[in-house]
Amino acid sequence: MKFLWQENLYNEEYEEKYETNINVIVLNEDFIKTISEPEKAALAYVATFIGNECSWDGSANDDRSNLKCKILSALNLGYQCSNQHLGFLRQWFRNDKEVLKELENCPTTPDGATIQDTFDEINLEVKNNQITVFFKASGVNLREEKFWEWTEKLRFGFKENELTLVDKEVSPIKHSSFEMQEN
Repeated sequence: MKFLWQENLYNEEYEEKYETNINVIVLNEDFIKTISEPEKAALAYVATFIGNECSWDGSANDDRSNLKCKILSALNLGYQCSNQHLGFLRQWFRNDKEVLKELENCPTTPDGATIQDTFDEINLEVKNNQITVFFKASGVNLREEKFWEWTEKLRFGFKENELTLVDKEVSPIKHSSFEMQEN
């Protein structure tokens, strides 16, 4: 099941000014309407650590508690790192000590940050008592003019009302610089 992909948003004026065009994240709205709670938890976990068109709702609060991200909003889980978001994940992963420890370092990185990652694609597969989330992601460091990309495949085991992260496969990160991207 394709959950997320990027689409090119062609804008002639933007392309002329910045010598590029922009991509936007698109979510599978039909799937979101019928998503199960375990699928929602698996996707929310993955979305916690990689940017997905996150922006401040108004000005950033002192405690950075008002970062609105596309995936969490679509899943009705509130702001990034909010009690609603993290409480939902803590409930689903309540017996997975490693995941609970990771959630303690919930990032609040808005779009436009100097260093950031974003999703290019997310696919989900459910088979028996296993949910597999595969994604492609890319990142950028604007200050150093560096770009990178990688893939991950996460397998979650689920039963009744609980998930555990069974294993994670991460591809080697492919690095490049902006100059190389122009060719």
